[in-house]
Amino acid sequence: MPANIRQTPTPSTLAVVDLGSNSFRLELGRVEGGQIFRLDTWRETLRMGASLDSQGRIRPAFERAALACLARFSERVGGLHPSAVRAVATNTFRVATNATDFLAKAEKTLGFRIDVISGHEEARLIYLGIAHVLPPSDAPRLAVDIGGGSTELIIGRGFESMQLESLAIGCVTFSQRYFADGRLSAAAFAAAGTDASAEVEAIARDFSRERWRDAYASSGTALALSDILEQNGMSAAGITPDGLRALRTRMIRARHIDRLRLIGLKPDRAPVLAGGLAIMLAVTAELRIERINPVGGALRLGVMFDMLGRRAARDVRVATIHQFAQRYRVDVEHARRVAQAARTLYSMAAARPLAESLQRIEWAGLLHEIGYTVSHAGFHKHGAYILNNADMPGFSAQEQRLLAMLVLTCRGGLAKAALLLQDADMRAQILALRLAILLNHARRPVDMPRIILRSRESIGWKIAASWLARHPLTLHLIERERAQWRALGYPWRTIGTRTAQPRSR
Repeated sequence: MPANIRQTPTPSTLAVVDLGSNSFRLELGRVEGGQIFRLDTWRETLRMGASLDSQGRIRPAFERAALACLARFSERVGGLHPSAVRAVATNTFRVATNATDFLAKAEKTLGFRIDVISGHEEARLIYLGIAHVLPPSDAPRLAVDIGGGSTELIIGRGFESMQLESLAIGCVTFSQRYFADGRLSAAAFAAAGTDASAEVEAIARDFSRERWRDAYASSGTALALSDILEQNGMSAAGITPDGLRALRTRMIRARHIDRLRLIGLKPDRAPVLAGGLAIMLAVTAELRIERINPVGGALRLGVMFDMLGRRAARDVRVATIHQFAQRYRVDVEHARRVAQAARTLYSMAAARPLAESLQRIEWAGLLHEIGYTVSHAGFHKHGAYILNNADMPGFSAQEQRLLAMLVLTCRGGLAKAALLLQDADMRAQILALRLAILLNHARRPVDMPRIILRSRESIGWKIAASWLARHPLTLHLIERERAQWRALGYPWRTIGTRTAQPRSR
């Protein structure tokens, strides 16, 4: 790695901020001997899953409450290095139409980047967290996590998830939809049950009873249900179908959540209990689960172990990149040459090369031709579509978008990248990748020229005229590239006086 690339330190404390659809949480853990020991946890119930108006926008009152919460979290994590903090946002921020505007304010308030993670990525991280608190076992396990806006189901073995699914049903959204103002009735439970069952039934075959041995559930809904069932004599241990049905009967008799008297029911859980119960009933029925064992861990712990893995050469994103290269039959040798050239050129072009950008441009080089499996014509557009829309374990939605944008802009007209080029670091990445592909156009090992490259408002460049004379086609391609950059207001100038600038034709 070039000396001027900023190194990421190994922190002794990790922090995760979880922007959930029911509550926002902050969790800190101490890293010791490859393990994580929890230090502190903060939780604020915001019910963001109920924040969306008829246009799918987060309402102002909820936005103000969310930003105030993040300001309080910021005080606790403000002294930590950026590499030690990861903030993730889940279902509400996947679907809100004004999520981009809100997240810009949220990141400024928190002081750290916030990653919106896909449903499948959320499921993977949930299982990773659960697996680290369960006893070691090679037996396949089912994990269920009912959140405020979505429900994740995972089958995994050891620390590896094998089957992942995220359903758009959650305790907040269901409670709002079917149990408005706390009213409880048999008809409401029937309607909620039908809705939830339809969602679970669609994936039931992939999660059938024959595919796993034991079932576990994380999240506040599962822990609350387990406590209520056990403390009120509805279940001897854990969550059972009989216990869930008994609780449903008890709630229908109460007719309103305010009249419900249950040992172990906490005030902040009561408003979303009915929605969570309806979903859990559907899950146990459709998947024929006899008992679900509540367990800690889940998303925040999974994010911490994922962060730890990235520092210990176990970054799941690396495995994802290699799997994509194999799946889409990438010419690996050519892709590696492009990736290496792109890394080198970016480290020259960037004013302050960033480790995460260096990594991203390498991955873009490795995957820039995955669109070939769709069509040679416009392969960069097909590749960008794949990267934008595929499930990519380990990657946040923002990371996928940036990777897709690099692939989209790696060839063809530059006008589509006009807004991106205004950011100096993105400009350096795009320039480096395009030049790396151009210099490797012959698709065979080439004696790479010695290049000096700088990306500022104009692009400073130096390459031996003798090399260009031996590579006339490359010279032609470079001149075409220079013309595109010049047209967008980024002229190329020659650094130094000992080398000749390529002639314009």
